[in-house]
Amino acid sequence: MGILLEQNVSNSALPLLSLNHVSYLCKSVAKSAKFYQDVLGFVLIRRPSSFQFEGAWLFNYGIGIHLLQCNSINDVQPMPAKINPKDNHISFQCTDIELVKKMLREMGMKYETALVEEGGIFVDQLFFHDPDGYMIEICNCENLPILPLSASACPIRKPQIQSYANSKKSNQQRSAATTKALSATEMMETRMVESLFANMIDIAL
Repeated sequence: MGILLEQNVSNSALPLLSLNHVSYLCKSVAKSAKFYQDVLGFVLIRRPSSFQFEGAWLFNYGIGIHLLQCNSINDVQPMPAKINPKDNHISFQCTDIELVKKMLREMGMKYETALVEEGGIFVDQLFFHDPDGYMIEICNCENLPILPLSASACPIRKPQIQSYANSKKSNQQRSAATTKALSATEMMETRMVESLFANMIDIAL
């Protein structure tokens, strides 16, 4: 999310913009790429030809998934015997958690669920593994407001969201599917930023 924070002398954090991608070592790039396309809706994108090793790049929802072919299956963690929601994972928000459950059942995929409650607000969580045992969460975490622990410690100004969709005219190589995905991401980012500012106003008052 492209939220710009006001700079101050005590802020020594790096000048970051957003999450770009996550990278996974795979037993089979082809199998994992198919999973991320068919199950999670990612789109294969062009990867630099200078790389001298097998891999694949995928993109959707504002982030990239970079897959790297392992040299030996021993380089990749063994598939966990059970699904542990406390394992390291990447999380995606969804529009309909019940539909996600139905689709995963139809795919024959095992998953675990959890329910989080905070102040009368409920968040559904669903966890499963990719072909290499990496944990994936699907949730409706947008139900929870984004509230900094200290309003005074989080001075913010009007957000400036950077979107690849806005620069698509300068990059004719971007596919129509990827551009569509980026436009959807921009709308989601806008809604989340608006929610953050509304919550921050409530705190200030």
